[in-house]
Amino acid sequence: LFQLIMYTPTFLLGLLFNIMALWFLFFKVKKLSESTVYMIALIFLDTLLLFTLPFKIISYHLQDNWNLGSVFCSTLESLYFVNMYGSILISLCICVDRYLAICFPFLALSLRSCKKAALLCALVCLGTSLGTVSTFQLHGKGCNISSCFHNFSKGTWENAALFSTLELIFCCSTAAMAFCTARTLSCLRRHRNPESPRTHSSRAQRIVVANLVAFLVCFTPYHVAYFLYFLVKNSIIHIGFQQELRDTVQVTLCWANLNCCLDGVCYYFVLKESLE
Repeated sequence: LFQLIMYTPTFLLGLLFNIMALWFLFFKVKKLSESTVYMIALIFLDTLLLFTLPFKIISYHLQDNWNLGSVFCSTLESLYFVNMYGSILISLCICVDRYLAICFPFLALSLRSCKKAALLCALVCLGTSLGTVSTFQLHGKGCNISSCFHNFSKGTWENAALFSTLELIFCCSTAAMAFCTARTLSCLRRHRNPESPRTHSSRAQRIVVANLVAFLVCFTPYHVAYFLYFLVKNSIIHIGFQQELRDTVQVTLCWANLNCCLDGVCYYFVLKESLE
């Protein structure tokens, strides 16, 4: 019931924001920039993730009677779990790109270009696509899947390489984004006109802070819960509320998917900035 309540508005609002952003891109933006290239990649990854949400609701309604095929289930799980990390990496690219443009404007002229941004996005998408290999075995090799999106095999929870990779992507992205955001804010404050508080610099500061806060609020709870649950499942730590912790992982995963909606705020400001 909780997932139904969470995923229904996430799917509808996320789809609405993505359609609006695409309309803005195709009919309002006359020229592509590095920022809009990253936005297109983010829209693409968010849309793929949104596509899986109705099926995730269906899978929990069916419980252990999934009847849409094992291959289709594995494909949905791949899109759902892997694309979240694709969105994290693209968000990191946007943050670093903004940092270079603001703090090193002359150096950025040689480092930034639409072609380079497109190549970087392609590499992220390719890397996340390769990551789907591991998600095709979440229920075990040769297993006839009867419960999609849950009841993963014991081997999945003992896969330290998969766990470490996912946590490392999040932690490194968070550290890099925090650093870039802090440096960007420092640079913007140095160039702010104290006699005119409502400047482009002040607005840019709010956008930068909002992007980082949205990222942390969406993704941090899930990765903390996932980290603790991994330790419990592998008997590294022992607690008496394992079931409650499992529920927390599911709840925070729903919360993380809200990023598809909050990205809409990012779409709006970046595209508006591009028009100006």
